[in-house]
Amino acid sequence: MIVGRLASDDRAQIARWDEFVATCRGATFFHKSGWQKVVGEVFGHPTYFLFAERDGIIEGVLPLAHVKSILFGKALVSLPFAVYGGVAANSPEAIEVLECEAQSIAVQLGVDHLELRNLEPRHPSWPTQDLYVSFRKQLEPDVEANMLAIPRKQRAMVRKGIKNGLRGELDSTVDRFFALYADNVHRHGTPAMPKRYFQTLLEVFGRDCEVLTTVAENGRPISSVFSFYFRDEVLPYYAGDDLSARDLAANDFKYWDLMRRASERGIKIFDYGRSKKGTGSYSFKKNWGFEPQPLYYEYCLYKRDSIPQNNPNNAKYRLLIDAWRRMPIGLANWLGPFIVRNLG
Repeated sequence: MIVGRLASDDRAQIARWDEFVATCRGATFFHKSGWQKVVGEVFGHPTYFLFAERDGIIEGVLPLAHVKSILFGKALVSLPFAVYGGVAANSPEAIEVLECEAQSIAVQLGVDHLELRNLEPRHPSWPTQDLYVSFRKQLEPDVEANMLAIPRKQRAMVRKGIKNGLRGELDSTVDRFFALYADNVHRHGTPAMPKRYFQTLLEVFGRDCEVLTTVAENGRPISSVFSFYFRDEVLPYYAGDDLSARDLAANDFKYWDLMRRASERGIKIFDYGRSKKGTGSYSFKKNWGFEPQPLYYEYCLYKRDSIPQNNPNNAKYRLLIDAWRRMPIGLANWLGPFIVRNLG
């Protein structure tokens, strides 16, 4: 079996990669070749998109990026800014050769650790980040059946949004979404991804990305969600809300509107993405009747003794979060891209 590296200018190779990802059971949206352009061009991280082939047929892929963070050191990650990663393969041999190649690259680069964001456990001896879970649920083909599947209290919030005259609109640009998103994350004390990032996602993935914005009766945008589509799944991945959204139940309506639209177009899985245990996001998704499923983020440590904790739950970042909230949003949006590229 041969291990190769995806060339960003080789259209035939890119097509073969994406054809494999489209059919491999263990592949996700974050295994698509387009992430090489997104991660490399927007954030400037060197990428190593590995594939294993036998007799000219791809049997596995492993997208990797070298994150050189001033704040958190150097890491080889599959994949930064993604909730899922690691090897997607059709054979055990492909998994083995790709992970061996990843470890070899990690040693050559002198990184502090290798991180694989697996959907399934693969290395019992490796340290595992027991922090995140995912929420996935089957959608019914009947819209009303999906409404009735929502627990009563949460269903009442959805109906409140409908009663308030909210409606959803599909956007062709990220303008309204970004304004809501950037304001939202600023209020939570975290830096926003650059607007260019979302524009590049639309450019690279085209119809597999969607911006759905909820507007009030007067047409004012108050909530928005940026989603990915992969095979028969929809992944609402980034979101933002106006301060008035809570009183109008706009956040609840937004996700119901996305769920309704997805069901009508034949989508079978609603993937609410990952959340940290014990957070408001975790509780919100539970209230929709979704059950948490563990994620297996596995680490091979080289120059550190423990798993890095570069997340808002780390107490030592509390002062930074409070300071970010007080920063003028214009300054925060300018400075944010320099910070988030270090996070991954």
